[in-house]
Amino acid sequence: MSDFTSSIMNIALVGGGKFCKELLEKTSFHGQEEGINASIVAVADPDFKSPGIVAAKDRGLLTFNNYNQLYEPEYHINIIIILTPDPDIFNDILKTRPPHIRLMAYDVFKIFWKAIGIEEQKLRERTKEMETILNGIQEFILVITPDKKIIDVNETFLNKMCYTRDEVIGKKCHEVYQKSNTPCSFDDIVCPLKKVLDNKRPVTKVMTRFNHNGERRYIEITISPIWEKDGKISRFIEISRDITERKKEEEKITKRLEQMVEERTRQLKKTHNELIQQSKMASLGKLAASVVHEINNPNAGILNLILLIKRIVNEGPVNQKEMGQFVRYLDLMETETRRISRIVSNLLTFSRQSRLKPKHVNINRLIEKTLLLNSNLLKLNRSKVKKHFDRNLPDYFGSEDQLQQVFMNFVSNAAEAMESGGGTLTLSTAYSAENDKIIISFKDTGVGIPDENLSKLFEPFFTTKKKGKGVGLGLSVAYGIIKEHSGAISVKSNKKNGATFTIEIPLKHPLYKTEVAGGVNDRNQNPYR
Repeated sequence: MSDFTSSIMNIALVGGGKFCKELLEKTSFHGQEEGINASIVAVADPDFKSPGIVAAKDRGLLTFNNYNQLYEPEYHINIIIILTPDPDIFNDILKTRPPHIRLMAYDVFKIFWKAIGIEEQKLRERTKEMETILNGIQEFILVITPDKKIIDVNETFLNKMCYTRDEVIGKKCHEVYQKSNTPCSFDDIVCPLKKVLDNKRPVTKVMTRFNHNGERRYIEITISPIWEKDGKISRFIEISRDITERKKEEEKITKRLEQMVEERTRQLKKTHNELIQQSKMASLGKLAASVVHEINNPNAGILNLILLIKRIVNEGPVNQKEMGQFVRYLDLMETETRRISRIVSNLLTFSRQSRLKPKHVNINRLIEKTLLLNSNLLKLNRSKVKKHFDRNLPDYFGSEDQLQQVFMNFVSNAAEAMESGGGTLTLSTAYSAENDKIIISFKDTGVGIPDENLSKLFEPFFTTKKKGKGVGLGLSVAYGIIKEHSGAISVKSNKKNGATFTIEIPLKHPLYKTEVAGGVNDRNQNPYR
């Protein structure tokens, strides 16, 4: 039995017909609700099978077959509402009721109830309109309680996520979204409801969720809180939309872009390699004249010695003294032959199209070899060479062919810059322990480079040389090679003191890492020392 003394107003109904049943079904104050200080506590009707009496019993209310029993002080009845049109009942209660019990006549209550019915109908129509609007929206709309229970959804959510209303309403959101009996607490899933509580404001994010068929979907959600007067959250409104198709399209676009970048990178590498080869061929052409002279000198000497030996042999028997001369001639011929072989071998190596095959390189020795190839060019241009090599320079891990190509360009360019009046090419190597870099410089005393051209030096096909002297690829290719070795090239120049090109290449770079990963070397064993 209810505690009747706890409410301000206890209401009793007289008449248990259909009107009484409707009132009990539609009113929310037959039991105490928050903010309502009134209760329907009893129903009186002589017929205990009447609809109103049956409904009252179902709700645990007091039921009487005689309305006079409502007058008993123990029930604390404050007001009696007449729900039967019989005037005799109204008049009898009016005469017999205790003074503290107020009375509402049937006709008066019917007027109020009719007005309430009209407003109820308007509310139903408005609710239906709102449901139609919400169901017509393509976004998902859900109403979730603070304890993560779903209490309402629109039709769009049900249709696109393949659920029925019964499968969603009353369930926890994590049971529906993540197929989990425990709240979202994974490293990659942060509960958006928790973020709303923590931040005290709406939250928008993209999450992955599963539909009824177990398919993973990408959902962009916005969750907004509904606040009560006391500052607590009464509901969460989640508005979300399925962006799976958009995400798939973005992934396709990203994949296409990656493929395009890969293809473009492949094309650039191919073009870069072609530029290197074109530059080699151009440099090789410049070397041809001086190399021919270098080869012809020892070749002429060998030919002369061969003719001399033949003449001595044809003159008669060879004596012991002449045999000693033959041995000396043969030694000279061997020396000159090896010199020719060295020049030809270097030229073949230089001209050959080669892939990037890194290995340990002695920089000082490589520069010496480059000078040998360019020795006649330097002689023709009356250029002297000074060398300041660091004898403790560590070996460098890189492409010997490509580095030689770089050195070849700087040496030949310096020689040509000094062709008008001779000069001095100073080559220096050093190791910077602080930066773990090898530093190589090429300093000439030639004509120098105008300030306006310094920023264009490494652009492909830019050249200040006379027509037929160059195509403007050498420095561009050299720049690309040094960049590929994670290094840098800088240049200083003025018209009085010529130009100085400085190369800095780090000992630790991607090529070396590849070598270590492949098991060729161990840095702890100090391979550069």
